[in-house]
Amino acid sequence: MRPQGSNLAFGPGIGALAALYDRLCIVNGLAMNTVSHPDGIAFATTGRHLSGGRSTSSSLDAICASELGAGQTFPVVSVQFPSSFVGDRLDRRAAPLMVADIGTISRSLTRAKLYDTAEDRDAVTALLSEEARSLAARSSTTGTLDGFALQAEGLARMLKSGLQDVFSKGKLVQAHPEFNHTARFARQAAVNAAFALEAMRRNVVRCVSFSSTGFDTHTSNYRQHAATQQELFDLIAALVRSLDATPHPTRAGKKLSDHTHLLVTSDFCRTPQINTAMGRDHYPNNSAMVISPRFRGNFSFGKTDPEQLLPAAAKAFRGGPRPIAPPDLLATFLFAFGIAPREHLRDGEVVPELLRSP
Repeated sequence: MRPQGSNLAFGPGIGALAALYDRLCIVNGLAMNTVSHPDGIAFATTGRHLSGGRSTSSSLDAICASELGAGQTFPVVSVQFPSSFVGDRLDRRAAPLMVADIGTISRSLTRAKLYDTAEDRDAVTALLSEEARSLAARSSTTGTLDGFALQAEGLARMLKSGLQDVFSKGKLVQAHPEFNHTARFARQAAVNAAFALEAMRRNVVRCVSFSSTGFDTHTSNYRQHAATQQELFDLIAALVRSLDATPHPTRAGKKLSDHTHLLVTSDFCRTPQINTAMGRDHYPNNSAMVISPRFRGNFSFGKTDPEQLLPAAAKAFRGGPRPIAPPDLLATFLFAFGIAPREHLRDGEVVPELLRSP
């Protein structure tokens, strides 16, 4: 289908996201050079392949949090997402808080009243914060100890202001019924989207990363794949509309969507051919989607060969014509926020064609 006025053609799983075609920047023909789940995920999020099964570079969310939100109460919250913090280039306060379930944070913030009172805990927090600052003044690595004081005080502010509700699955489901909390595959992702919206609305988080599952259709591809895609795309559409309807917490007259940037990617795509189990297998082609005020909307970049099999040359990069690859997309995303890609990425070239004119 192609909505009226759209430059983009969509498949049957696009769902409610089709109505937001003017916000979508689609990147096709991403060259993955791998069909391994762990390696593809690492390549898509860090721009580097795994080495010895380990990430060799920090992930995009950690980089953005370090550059733009290290002083936030939670610079990065990562829910079942392969975030990575590698090396010593990033602010240590931006190390991702990685959890399997958003309710884990709520449970860890619960404080029993049997052995001490709130006043006792406030006194301990004040003492620890003062000690951290005193040590920071005499330390050669002041950032780490200053970060300790910041986080200790941030915890106290959270508990006093009722922010614990932000991490409660039940409260999030109640607060945001616009997300499909009964979805077959995207049910957990719906809770995570509700958390991202609520945490950004209250200005306690800079980056939220989470995953959605159900796309590894080695069997019964045509029975479930379009439905799984539609669950994800409907969730993204609901998130964008909710961001549009939410005032920015610190910028008067602005919507939250004016300063929120979504990147959706995966580890690889599926084979064009159907296998003997009526499924589709791993394939080193890929695509991605960006919804951001700084990226062009109603726009598609990159391509495959005429048989739609493998990535084809998208433009002439510094080394000559070649397909776009994940490091290029990550470099462009960083560049859009004034972050020098070369400070954090070994590979990748900025693709100005993806960005709106200044």
